[in-house]
Amino acid sequence: MDITWQDPVTGAHGFVVIDTLVRETASGGLRMRQGCTLEEVRGLAEGMTRKEAIHLRPGRRYVPVGGAKGGIDFDPRAPGATDILGRFLVAMNPIMRAYWALGEDLGVRQNDIDDILAESGLGSGLSAVEKLLDDPNAAAARAAAAFSTIVDGVTQDELVGGLGVATSVIAALEADGRDPASASAVIQGFGSMGGASARFLAEAGVSIVGIADADGFVSNPAGLDVEALLATRDSFGGIDRATLRPGDQDGDRGDWLAADADVLVPAAVSYAITPENCETITAGLIVEAANMPVLPEAEDLLQARGVTVVPDFLANSATNAWWWWVTFGDVDGSWEASRSIVTTTLRELTRDVLDEAGRQHITPRQAGQARVDANLEVLRSDSMADR
Repeated sequence: MDITWQDPVTGAHGFVVIDTLVRETASGGLRMRQGCTLEEVRGLAEGMTRKEAIHLRPGRRYVPVGGAKGGIDFDPRAPGATDILGRFLVAMNPIMRAYWALGEDLGVRQNDIDDILAESGLGSGLSAVEKLLDDPNAAAARAAAAFSTIVDGVTQDELVGGLGVATSVIAALEADGRDPASASAVIQGFGSMGGASARFLAEAGVSIVGIADADGFVSNPAGLDVEALLATRDSFGGIDRATLRPGDQDGDRGDWLAADADVLVPAAVSYAITPENCETITAGLIVEAANMPVLPEAEDLLQARGVTVVPDFLANSATNAWWWWVTFGDVDGSWEASRSIVTTTLRELTRDVLDEAGRQHITPRQAGQARVDANLEVLRSDSMADR
């Protein structure tokens, strides 16, 4: 199901795509960026179907739902962006209540969604899943605890996604016989996902030698001071150049692709790695923290050169899964429980997919998709049996 909306005040367009329904429900975030298209949102919704299905796991209370996505074609930094977001959420509320459970994505902050829905009396962004819960009040209590938990000055909902990405990077390095403490990484994007990925990679001993933001590429072959940069970044992930050390360099933002590093983590925009620019990449491992950052044609070229690409629907799936682990009661909302389930699950998923790719001589994306397809068969069979 595709829905196109036009803002009556500015003329900006917004989109919602329901790719699949499982138990009459679909999950997926809402993004805002200038140039967002219906085609982009369709691709993201398909990716959400994969992110959900890959987390089917016997014994867990969270049973995956379907995939959906929303997008608004507008600059989130421009005046009036929050007003447009509000009008979009009001217009889409019937779809949200019936089918679509949503949260933040690129250019949209969770607290803005929550504030708008509360002020408008429109309920929760998770209203669509309430029909699946045995005890909605207990779920609400866990969510309140989870979203109010602060870890080193950051809410844990802004950390779990990057923790999953970092875990996937570490698992992939170890699967290749590499010691993470001797590896280096470059990250494109320094918002919630990129910043948390950098934090947990640095914590594991990986040297973060470059970070690209909207204004350039900050690098240091000896390693950046990630915590200092995190402490002074702005709300959009912009790095404060005044905090750079003498050895830090500030270049063009496109320089991140060719930087000398073992790992690239694209954590900002879709379609960042193309057939035209992928030849400059020297890293042997790419872990997709953004949605759809590597175009299929580029991935084919990289695969032929021996570059491993861990797909987005695996590596950056932890934020979505964590919401449901909290909601359905697999974790109590504490940081200790959340960190444990994210690291355990993403480590096992990454190792399993890479092992399967190696056994069958296929790409990690193909191996991950095979797992998704098998899980969807189970989910659809169970969904039909419940009717």
